Amino acid sequence: MKVKALSAWDKALLLTRAALDKKAGDLVVRDVHAHTSIAEYFILCSGRSDRQVQSIAQGLQQEAASAGVRPYAVEGTQRGHWVLMDFSDVIVHIFYEPMRQFYDLDGLWSHAPQAKLPASYVNLIAQQRASDAQMSDSPSSHFD
Repeated sequence: MKVKALSAWDKALLLTRAALDKKAGDLVVRDVHAHTSIAEYFILCSGRSDRQVQSIAQGLQQEAASAGVRPYAVEGTQRGHWVLMDFSDVIVHIFYEPMRQFYDLDGLWSHAPQAKLPASYVNLIAQQRASDAQMSDSPSSHFD
């Protein structure tokens, strides 16, 4: 049975949802098609540890495979500091939080507009941000 190819937008939504299901933090989808020929969308997200970064990447691969989508290339999964997943028209960057700040792809691609996600996705992102804020404010997350 032949699987119908997903549009770039549908692929971006599939991958975004998979990342959110793995509790990816600070997720942003950028519409880069007017700024580069390498992709239509960039997905940038973060994990709080190298293991979470690896888990997010694994979840994306599994979810994509279940939809008949395979990445052309995956780099960085062993270290878990910055995983790059190339799905042709959608590129996913999964960062360990300090690496995201260091490389600042958000700043580099700030001229590309954020894609308008469906309300259910926006709500999940807001919930994840609130959860992240609570964790960073809890006494157990501070070192003396």
